[in-house]
Amino acid sequence: MSKVSKSEIREFTDQARAWFRENIPPQPDFLLPETFMEVGTDQQFEYLRDWQRKVYEAGYIGISWPREYGGGGASQIFQDIATREMSAQRAPFMPNTIGLNWAGPLILKMGSEADKLKYIKNILSAEDIWCQGFSEPEAGSDLGNTQCFARKDGDDYVVNGSKIWTSLGTYARYMILLARTSRDASSKYAGLRFFLAPMKIDGIDPRPIQKLTGEYGFCQTFFDEARIPSDCLMGSEGDGWRTAMVTLTFERGASGGQAGGTSMMELNVNDVLELARRSKRNGRPAIEDTYVREQLVSFIIESKGNQLMNARAEEPALLGEWPSAIPLSGKLRNTELRRRLTKFSLSLMGGNGGRYVSREAIDFGKWQRSYLNSFSATIGGGTSEIQRNIIGERVLGLPKD
Repeated sequence: MSKVSKSEIREFTDQARAWFRENIPPQPDFLLPETFMEVGTDQQFEYLRDWQRKVYEAGYIGISWPREYGGGGASQIFQDIATREMSAQRAPFMPNTIGLNWAGPLILKMGSEADKLKYIKNILSAEDIWCQGFSEPEAGSDLGNTQCFARKDGDDYVVNGSKIWTSLGTYARYMILLARTSRDASSKYAGLRFFLAPMKIDGIDPRPIQKLTGEYGFCQTFFDEARIPSDCLMGSEGDGWRTAMVTLTFERGASGGQAGGTSMMELNVNDVLELARRSKRNGRPAIEDTYVREQLVSFIIESKGNQLMNARAEEPALLGEWPSAIPLSGKLRNTELRRRLTKFSLSLMGGNGGRYVSREAIDFGKWQRSYLNSFSATIGGGTSEIQRNIIGERVLGLPKD
């Protein structure tokens, strides 16, 4: 691919900025979720899917994915610009987060030609929504404990068991599914296979789970003699664990290749600054309080540092002794910052911080909702404890025991 000139970058930036300024849809008369994990009503889902389709048709997601599969076939730098403009202008997020960021990149990396032709374009257009079938209610944090079982029967696999935290499961057409096909393998990791599984078939029942916030979006998905065709398999016998680990590198941001677009509309440090100007402490704006100012400065520095990490990762001289530290720490850094930042926002409200969604709550309780939602991000995709283990073992080289 030819090198992109500065003039091309400036021209595309202006073009993208203008398009989003003119096309971001008006705020609806219903509450929008913060992330794809809270999409729980048909109104929310259709609003967000229509938006993703419009962005795709305008050419602002999938820019770097191959043209022959429905992408733009252009340099990644253009996708980075478009995504940055979506975030800067607070555009609605892309609901097909799992398809765009995990399933799609995985299929492009490891899928067959038939898989790419079948799935990629509809992932980008949001025609096909994807969910993830990894975690199980009794399996803990180790995917090797997977017990959902798929037995071979002719040209199908018959699946029984359940998966949990299958966000958007009620709307999904496909699931990336890790299931056990052998209980006699040499290790618990060897008897696993990976499926690009259809969801709209008999024997698959996704049931919404109400969150602490009162919202839905999470599901537990039950499999009862569900017949999945053999051509939905990815990789060969015993490849399930390796394929799942590749998927997690996309989920955690350790590998690139995602289609772009934002996956959430959470409150950020600039929002907290504005809240500090409106809030009162001892009869004066909270932002004038010395302690509050010190905390805000620390959050601003940390937030800006995280924003610059991707650029830093491209400069070998800035990576030091542990070049893998930046990609492998991304999820931990960002989710823990969000949790602490939203917790601090509640402290600015004093007694009002204890109110939730009501007319009496500041901003109708959106700060409380954001704080409660922040915990799901520190759990999904590997808990913060698991992330610290990964950094210790794979970056610092510490022993497992």
